[in-house]
Amino acid sequence: MKNLILSAVLGFALIFSTTNCFSQQLKIGHINSAKLLEVMPAVKIADSQLDKYARQLDDQNTSLLNEYQFKVDDFQKNSGTWEDFIKEDKLKEIGDLEARIQNFQTSAQEKLLTKKEELYNPILQTAENAIKAVAKEQGYNYVFDTSSGIVLYFEATHDIMNLVKTKLGL
Repeated sequence: MKNLILSAVLGFALIFSTTNCFSQQLKIGHINSAKLLEVMPAVKIADSQLDKYARQLDDQNTSLLNEYQFKVDDFQKNSGTWEDFIKEDKLKEIGDLEARIQNFQTSAQEKLLTKKEELYNPILQTAENAIKAVAKEQGYNYVFDTSSGIVLYFEATHDIMNLVKTKLGL
């Protein structure tokens, strides 16, 4: 019985010392990058600029929709008094305007996405550079982003790509 207790105590001591050694060799950190971005002043400025840009695009869209509604109302109100060639011309105008509106809306979404990337990419790069610098300065092997579950920083010496390729025969 004493031997069993002694074995259990030695086992726990061995596990604890191995775990302690392991934790000293591998330093892992984490950060919530979403919360970091929330406190960066540059994000508030970018948000404001993006909102302004979106409002401008929305104003253009509203203007096109108002023009469309005016033409449809005019057609419905006056088509009974127009000759067929005028009706055809007005219907073509309405159809062309519908196409312009659809093209504008698609283009506006693309422009908004491009503007967002233009505004936020430098901010994201700044945050990423700061995270990597702190990780290197503080000796972290890995830094995880708790907001997305991805690795933000890692030591290149821990890359097992070549080992996996060899294992797969690649």
